[in-house]
Amino acid sequence: MILFLIACISLILGYMFYGAFVEKVFGLSSKDTPAVRLNDGVDYMVMPTYKAFLIQLLNIAGLGPVFGAILGALYGPVCLIWIVIGCIFAGAVHDYLSGMLSLRNDGKSLTYLMETYFGKKFRFVFLFILIAMLLLVGAIFAKSPAQMLASLSNLPLWFWLSIIFGYYFIATLLPIDKVIGRFYPLFALCLIVSSILLTVVLFTKGIPLFLNFDLTNHHPEKLPIFPLMFITIACGAISGFHSTQSPMIARCLKDEKYGRPIFYGAMITEGIIALMWATLGIAFYENSHALQAVITTGSTGAVVSDISKGLLGAYGSILTITSVVILAITTGDTCFRSARLSCADFLKLSQDKLVSRIALTIFVLGGGIILSAINVQTIWQYFGWINQTLAVCTLWMISIYLKQNGKNYLISMIPAIFMTAVSITYVAYDSLFFNLNICASKYIGVILAIVAGIVFLIYGPSSPKQNKASK
Repeated sequence: MILFLIACISLILGYMFYGAFVEKVFGLSSKDTPAVRLNDGVDYMVMPTYKAFLIQLLNIAGLGPVFGAILGALYGPVCLIWIVIGCIFAGAVHDYLSGMLSLRNDGKSLTYLMETYFGKKFRFVFLFILIAMLLLVGAIFAKSPAQMLASLSNLPLWFWLSIIFGYYFIATLLPIDKVIGRFYPLFALCLIVSSILLTVVLFTKGIPLFLNFDLTNHHPEKLPIFPLMFITIACGAISGFHSTQSPMIARCLKDEKYGRPIFYGAMITEGIIALMWATLGIAFYENSHALQAVITTGSTGAVVSDISKGLLGAYGSILTITSVVILAITTGDTCFRSARLSCADFLKLSQDKLVSRIALTIFVLGGGIILSAINVQTIWQYFGWINQTLAVCTLWMISIYLKQNGKNYLISMIPAIFMTAVSITYVAYDSLFFNLNICASKYIGVILAIVAGIVFLIYGPSSPKQNKASK
C-alpha cells in the first residue's frame, strides 16, 4: 500500500512540477487557437475545458490502462515504478508536446506533423502505418464488444456489429459536440469513479497488500521485464496511439494555457487509473500464478469481472460488462474519426462540407468492416510493438522540433532513446520477429538506440544559435 500511495503522489507532483517545466520549455503563445480561427462547427470549435479534458482522457484511455495494467501486474510491484516514471517523463511529455505541436499547426493530424518534421518522402509510409493501425484498433474494438453482447443475448454477432458500426458512422460523421462532446465526459467519469470505487473497497476489505519495495520479477514464466513489460504497459505509461487522438482535441482548445491540464493532465490521470488496476491485479490474487491462471483460462476481461464481483458483489458484473463494452466502443469510434481527419489532412480536403465527410467516413468504416470480418488475431499480436514504435517516432519528431527552435530537446530525446532501445530489443527478442536470446537482444537494442541518439546530435537539425554561429 505504501508503494501505491507514493506512486500516486509522485504522479501528482510530476504534473505540478515537471509538467510546468515542460510547458515552460515549449513556451505558450497568446495567439488565437485553431478552434477560434478556423471554427467550422464540425471538427473545429471551442469546447469547455472540463469537457475537452474528459474527452481526451477517454480517447487515450479506453481499456488500455485497465487491461495493460493487469497484464503488467504479472511482473509484480515493479510495474508501478514504470507507470510513474514512464508517465511523467515519457508518456505525458509525448502527449503534451504532440498535442501542442498539432495545436500550433492548425490542429493538423499526426501524419501532417510527421511529414512536416521528417520530410515529405516519409508521408506515404506514415499515412499507411497510421491509418492501418487506427482501422485495426477500430475493428478490434467493434468486434470485441459485439462478441460479448452476442454471448449474453440470443442475437447473432452480425446484428451487434451492425449496431456498433452504425453508431460509428454517426459518431465519425457528426460534429464533435453532438455525440462525443455530449456523452464522452460522462463515460470518462464512469471510468474514473469505477476505478476509485474498486480501489477504495480493496483497501477497506482487509485484503493483504504486498505492494512494498520488492522489485524482483514476479512473472510466472519469468519473462524478461525489459523489454516486455514496457511493451505490455503502454497506455498507462507511454503509448503512440495517444498522438493520433490529441489533434482531435487540439482543434477544440480556446487557449494554449489549457494544453497542460488537458494533454499532460489526462496522461497523468490515466497513469493513476493504471496504478489502481495494477494494484488490484496484484493485491486481489494470492500471487502472480493465480492471476496468470485466470488470464489463461478466461481472459484479461475475466480478471476485471473477477475483481468486480469479488469486491462489489452482484452489481460488480453489471459494472464490468457495461464498462468494458462502453470503453471498447468509445475507443473504436475515435479511431475512425481520427482516421477520417488524417485522410482529410493528407488530401487537403475540407471537412465542413457534408459530402466530403460522408465519403471519407464510408472509406474508413469500410476498411474497419473488412478487418472485422477476417481473422486479425495474428496482426493484433504486432500491435503492441507498432504502438510503441509510433511513440518512438513521435518522440524523435518532437525532438527535431525542439532542436530546430533552440529549445531543451533532452526532455524528449532521452525518452526517445530509451523507447528506441525497448522497441528494437523487442523486435530482436520476440518470436514473432527474430527470436534471439534476451542477452543478445538487449545489446542490439541498447547499442542501436545510443547510435540513434549520436546520429541525432551530429546530423539532426541545427538550432538557431548553431546556425548563427556557423555564419
